[in-house]
Amino acid sequence: MVNASPTPAPRHLRLQRTVNSRLLHVPNEVGKDCSVNLILPLTHAVVDYCAYLGGNITKGCIAIITSFFNHNEVKFYAVGRGRMTSAKMFSLLCPKKELQLHVTLQCGQSFRWKEISPGKWRGVIGHKVWTLTQDESHIHYNIYPETSNNEACTNPKPKQKTKRTNKIDVGQEKLEAVLKDYFQLDFSLEKLYGDWKKADLNFRSVCHEFTGVRMLNQDPVENVFSFICSSNNNIKRISMLVERLCLLYGAKIGNLDGTTWHSFPTVSSLAADGVEETLRAQGFGYRAKFIHKSAQMIMERGGEAWLYSLRSLSYEDCHAQLMTLHGIGAKVSDCICLMSMGHLSAIPVDTHVFQIAARDYLPHLRSCKTLTQKVYCEIGDHFRKVFGEYAGWAHSVLFSADLKRFENMKSQDNHPSKDKHAKRQKTKHSCTK
Repeated sequence: MVNASPTPAPRHLRLQRTVNSRLLHVPNEVGKDCSVNLILPLTHAVVDYCAYLGGNITKGCIAIITSFFNHNEVKFYAVGRGRMTSAKMFSLLCPKKELQLHVTLQCGQSFRWKEISPGKWRGVIGHKVWTLTQDESHIHYNIYPETSNNEACTNPKPKQKTKRTNKIDVGQEKLEAVLKDYFQLDFSLEKLYGDWKKADLNFRSVCHEFTGVRMLNQDPVENVFSFICSSNNNIKRISMLVERLCLLYGAKIGNLDGTTWHSFPTVSSLAADGVEETLRAQGFGYRAKFIHKSAQMIMERGGEAWLYSLRSLSYEDCHAQLMTLHGIGAKVSDCICLMSMGHLSAIPVDTHVFQIAARDYLPHLRSCKTLTQKVYCEIGDHFRKVFGEYAGWAHSVLFSADLKRFENMKSQDNHPSKDKHAKRQKTKHSCTK
């Protein structure tokens, strides 16, 4: 049994005295519950000390987690009874007006992100567990398991010989590329919001509280089967079913802070014999058949390669092909077109979006009692007319601004729930079938 933390070498004593003098010291009693924070200038001595502690951590000892901010500070976080997670963290320049994690990760696009502590998000991209936080100017992130310089996180591209002109290592460049692709950071939200504010008074009234709402660029396999789970469901239950699907058929990534993480299942694993019966026993209901049959159809058409090939089709053709799969109607197909096929003008319309359209854009629809195909198309066409080629993105901002979970972000002068029509709304996922 280990009774104490490793004794610092002489060259580290000065730094330890600095830490202790501020009464923010790493406790030396193993198993003692504690949590302390300290931010120091990023110097060679600090880096050396981090490496020393990290290299001497053993099971049952004190864990040290370091986070880099603006490349000139290091944050110490010490936890009793801890386990070393990922010591290396990175920062990506990205102001909140371009990406707001709080809204983007819980507005019903993806269902695997968890807020493990206030402002700290954890989820799976590819076969890695990502932990994200942000301040006003940067996204701070790390991954588990850590990626070597020669390892790509997702969808590795052919190697190209390029002359390096900065000090960011190859591994960090690859990580940044994954995040930029996932959050579609090549699009300037400031410019898009500016265009949408000019085009629509209603958008102008809500966008100030809902800056940084981005469309995710998701993996088509995860997107398709997650939204099959969304049929007649709410976000909380969809998230539960998706996580259960990963637990049953996904590959184990590892254990992080007491939670076991799995990658999303492959199409072939969902097409295997017995999947429908297992999913029914696990509470998926009629969706079990949709998942299994759709997976089999995809495999018959060429597997995941066929699904990825839909990205090269026009919006109309892609939408039609997706609707040939079991459990995918017009709304779910539009969700997939918007969130993983690159068709940013797709407008998923359900009862909730119908109510937004009738309340704020097409008042003659208030007399309609059902969402017919004609009404569905009219709403989509109207949003595309107002917002242009990125109408689906603008629609998602408006949808997020109308969700009950974000009511505390709205000003008193801009609160749709006060409207008599809004009072009858039930917050359902915007892409349920």
